[in-house]
Amino acid sequence: MSVLSIAPILSGLGRSKRRDFRELRDEECAERSGAGDNDAFAELVRRYQNRVFRYLKRMVGSEEEARDLTQETFLRVYKALPKWNEQALFRSWLFRIASNAAIDELRRRQDHRPLSLNGLDEPVSQQPTVEHIHYAEERYLFLEKALIRISEIYRQPLLLRELEGMTYSEIGKLLDLTEGTVKSRIARARAKLCELFRNCGYC
Repeated sequence: MSVLSIAPILSGLGRSKRRDFRELRDEECAERSGAGDNDAFAELVRRYQNRVFRYLKRMVGSEEEARDLTQETFLRVYKALPKWNEQALFRSWLFRIASNAAIDELRRRQDHRPLSLNGLDEPVSQQPTVEHIHYAEERYLFLEKALIRISEIYRQPLLLRELEGMTYSEIGKLLDLTEGTVKSRIARARAKLCELFRNCGYC
C-alpha cells in the first residue's frame, strides 16, 4: 500500500514540498494536523498506513477487508484529530481506532466462519527451489490462518505486542486492561497457537 492507495482521504490535501515533517514527532504532526495542516496528516499516513494495514489484516483475516478498514481508520483519525488529546501517545490512539474498526467488522459478521486449517496442501510456490524455504512458507501461511482461529480478545493484544512492539503497559492503556490481564491474554494466545501448530504437525 502507498499513500496514493488511500486517495479518498488525501484528495485535496496539500502536496507542498516546502515543509518536511520527517523530523517531527508523531504528536507534533498530529497537533498540526488537528489544526488544519494537511501536509502533517499526509506524513502520519505515510508513517503508519502499512503498519495499520498489517495489523488489521491479521485481525480480520482478509486482505481486501483490511484495505477497507485501513482507509476507514484514517478517515476516522482525520475527522477526530481536531479533538485529539495532545497528551495522548498518537500511536496508541491510532491503534485504538484501528482496533475498534476491526472489532466492529468482526461483530458485523453473522457467521464468524472459521478458516479451515486444511488448506496447507495448496502449493505456496510452483517450483520451490529449496525444501526448507517451502516449509517456512507453509508455516507462515499456516500462521496467517491460525491467528483467525484465536478469539479476538487474545489475538488483539498478541498482535500489538508482536507486530508493533508495544509494552504491556501501553497495550493495557490502549485496551483498558490491567498489565496482568494483557500478559495473561498474550500467554493464552501463544499457547493456542502452539496447540494449533502441534495438531497440524508443525512442532
